[in-house]
Amino acid sequence: MKRHNIYCDESCHLENDHQKAMALGAVWCPQLRASRINRDLTNIKKMHGYDSAYEFKWARASLRNYELYKSVLEYFFNNELLRFRAVVIPDKRMLDHKLFNQTHDDWYYKMYFLLINQILSAKNNYFIYIDLKDTCSQKKIEYLHKILCNSNYDFDCNIIKRLQPVHSHEINILQIADLFAGALTYVNRDLDIDTDKANPAKLKLVEFIRSASGCSMRKSTLPRMEKFNIMIWNASARGQVV
Repeated sequence: MKRHNIYCDESCHLENDHQKAMALGAVWCPQLRASRINRDLTNIKKMHGYDSAYEFKWARASLRNYELYKSVLEYFFNNELLRFRAVVIPDKRMLDHKLFNQTHDDWYYKMYFLLINQILSAKNNYFIYIDLKDTCSQKKIEYLHKILCNSNYDFDCNIIKRLQPVHSHEINILQIADLFAGALTYVNRDLDIDTDKANPAKLKLVEFIRSASGCSMRKSTLPRMEKFNIMIWNASARGQVV
């Protein structure tokens, strides 16, 4: 069984953050190559004059660091070992948690289930790392681990070996998930990109991702797409329970 590491992050996940769209993203690769990939990304930072501890995040994208961000994205698309999957919620205003007897937090982890479960195969082992958001995350992540295992008849955790919270600034690969998740929310929140309010660096990065992936970033890709896979989740069309 081959071992894989999955690194997850999200963008605009809070219930009342006044952001219309939300995205959860996962980047994964063979575990044996993870250290090398993280070193490569550190070297890309240094090549562009940034400290190894610099955390590249979508929120920080600007013309000043555009070349760094573009180099990171080029590295992803040129590295056949790296893959990405996202679940995008175009409009959180459509959610009705009371109707489904759930909290926003409950629903949030259901979206994580949709994100991760599609990636898993009984032929492999997985070590999953999710960006730590708060001190209450641990119990919920343990429950998510249990649900994923049960759904895959992995009652002894032989497939999903680990699911744990981590700090994104410590793992370069996880920061790629942040970039893609941020770009997807940027595209799907109906930002008026023709006005002066638009961030020119982010617009250029979005166009690069579209060109490299062949995706509009507004529509679901085919489920079998492995390199860059997107699922658009619509509350009114799909219902709100997994």
